[in-house]
Amino acid sequence: MRERHCQVSASWQGSRFRIVICVWLACLLLAALLPFGGMAKAESAPASVAQSAPVVVIPVHQTINTGLYSFMQRAFREAEEMSAMLIVLDINTLGGEVEAAENIGQLISNSSIPTVAYVHGRAVSAGSYIALNAGRIAMEPGSTMGAAAVVDIAGAEVENPKVLAHWTSEMRGAAELRGRNPLIAEGMADKNIVVDMPEIGRTVQKGEIVSLTAQEALKVGYAETVAETLDQVIDFAGASGHPVVSLEPSAAEKLARFLTQPWVATLLLIIGLAGVAIELFVPGFGVPGILGLLGFGLYFFGHFISGLAGMEAIALFVGGVLLLVLEIFVPSFGILGILGTLGLIGGVVMAAQDTGRAALSLTVASLIALVTVMIFVKIFKRRGVWNRFILRERLTSEEGFNSFKPRSELVGRTGKALTPLRPSGMALLGDERIDVVTAGEFIAAGRPVEVIQVEGARIVVRELHQDSKEGM
Repeated sequence: MRERHCQVSASWQGSRFRIVICVWLACLLLAALLPFGGMAKAESAPASVAQSAPVVVIPVHQTINTGLYSFMQRAFREAEEMSAMLIVLDINTLGGEVEAAENIGQLISNSSIPTVAYVHGRAVSAGSYIALNAGRIAMEPGSTMGAAAVVDIAGAEVENPKVLAHWTSEMRGAAELRGRNPLIAEGMADKNIVVDMPEIGRTVQKGEIVSLTAQEALKVGYAETVAETLDQVIDFAGASGHPVVSLEPSAAEKLARFLTQPWVATLLLIIGLAGVAIELFVPGFGVPGILGLLGFGLYFFGHFISGLAGMEAIALFVGGVLLLVLEIFVPSFGILGILGTLGLIGGVVMAAQDTGRAALSLTVASLIALVTVMIFVKIFKRRGVWNRFILRERLTSEEGFNSFKPRSELVGRTGKALTPLRPSGMALLGDERIDVVTAGEFIAAGRPVEVIQVEGARIVVRELHQDSKEGM
């Protein structure tokens, strides 16, 4: 038994020794692998990739319109393609179109890339709405934000309750999206709201619009920092050391932004309509025609670059113009003219984002163009395409054109009526039977007559009484 116990103990001790050796070897192997595993993890860490991700700066300057929205769509798309870590919206604008601002705000709020709005001048009206949609707001010392009341094209405040309620709700929604006090945003849009801001010791009463300076915005939570430079904004956003890429509008996009402004679009339509109409009614393919085609071309170019007009709108418009031209030369009882007018109107309206505004612009342009064309037609009435269809040569006897044989030699000749003259009939003058008329009186057949007047082919006679004959 004792020998057996010794054998078991020796076996257990040998097994324990082998277990210890295996654990020790495993520890050595794990210790040896850890550095290599750590190195592999460090090489593939996303931090190295993020370090090369750029900060994209997008300028939001001048008027907010559909052209700016088109540019910002491209800029956000390029930022995503570059895997940007941050988008900085460089804002300095007095506002612009409400619809364009709403589209831009939606573009910003739906962005998968963090956004910072840097107000380095003024973010007024629609500009403040764009800033509120950004994730964070930085403001330059001396900059302002707010005064977002809706105004019409003449600059007067819009009092329409529906329009005001809609815009106020948009401003409130943008503020709530980023956790800001919605009442302040409402006060920026509606002067009928009382806004108490104890953080800055100020209360905005009815009849006033909220507008905040950089320091005021910081205190009421409408800005996260005040930064003097763009570099400070980037540092504040935690993107220091990352490459900075500034995206600027192309020359075509800048031109499109200008051409899509309402007053410019209306002016182009006036030039286009008046120019083409004058060219049709005044001879020769000259300056009016070139200006007309240029006006239409610039109108559709601006809307096409802005992403508003498709080829179908351009094709519809060109087809309408061609039908109107055919109406002048091809009799169609007005059918071609009606179809051409509908095509022209449809093309212009389809090319615009706001169909109501496009219809208004086209109406105003048509009226002004009509007056212009009437003035030109009156001045140059002896010239024009209609002159091809009007015979203006005069076939007078002085110029040698006669459709009958002149009979002026018959004046004073006498004869007799072969038929009753009531007042026309036939008379015998010498040996010649001639159609004659009286001045209105009746002359019986066989009565003597005398020719008193010849007017072209009209030979006028009177009755020759016996006493007249004796006097002669």
